Amino acid sequence: MNEFNARLLQYKSRVDLALDQHLPSDSSSTTLLPKAMRYAITNGGKRVRPVLTYATGTALGVPLERLDVAACSVEMMHAYSLVHDDLPAMDDDDLRRGLPSLHRKFDEATAILAGDALQALAFTVLATHNDSSLDATARLQMIAALGDASGAKGMAAGQAIDLESVGKTLSLEQLEVMHRHKTGALIRASARLAVLAAGSVDETLANKIDAYAGAIGLSFQIVDDILDITGDTETLGKTQGADMALNKPTYPALLGLSGAKDYAQKMHSIALESLAGLGTEFNELRDLSRFIVNRSN
Repeated sequence: MNEFNARLLQYKSRVDLALDQHLPSDSSSTTLLPKAMRYAITNGGKRVRPVLTYATGTALGVPLERLDVAACSVEMMHAYSLVHDDLPAMDDDDLRRGLPSLHRKFDEATAILAGDALQALAFTVLATHNDSSLDATARLQMIAALGDASGAKGMAAGQAIDLESVGKTLSLEQLEVMHRHKTGALIRASARLAVLAAGSVDETLANKIDAYAGAIGLSFQIVDDILDITGDTETLGKTQGADMALNKPTYPALLGLSGAKDYAQKMHSIALESLAGLGTEFNELRDLSRFIVNRSN
């Protein structure tokens, strides 16, 4: 795992540099918007989604420079979702990544606009990057995949289910539907964009990668639910026990803490099984699944 940790840092550093190049400068702006956008996206984070894009693309032989804009776009979309999730009308959280959430650092209106701008910029970088090796069809497919994952077919739908489920007891199937949308859709898109950037990928292989991404998307959320109970605010970088305080449906609430841990391991096993028969070039994806299921924040 030491080699994987080194690659993780490499990918994080790479996307951070690329993000800096695409974000608007705050030095000459007459508004707080660019500063708020940078605050939302440069204040830490695991960068799991862009790491997944890079690791998937690397397994498929895609040069890293062709993956930069895809990695940026999924992280911008993720950052937008966190900014809006923290708003008083949503989860009403005061902390994000160990710092005041954006609406606390600035104000609610600025937070809404910063989220809106990050969402728009995610599509702009995909539409305008100048990699001539990526044809127009693939570019449009990438934009569509990100849109589907982020909107009424994906993340936004999941957040709507989440908000409407407060105080309710969901079945395991209903909980999975919620999180396959809210968390899993953008994680699957992170891998999908890399597949599209690769060009002609065999449909069977593409389906294996998608199944893998779907499984780690669920394991990521299950571990989040577990850490909401077992973690502490300083380590998590967000308010410990927030979901429990809001009486949200979670995997530990439904399965118990031990059952939720077992279910996370089951998703990890499914992720590995999805890659069965694939070569060592997919080991980074296998290691990423282990990293997600064993993380502490």
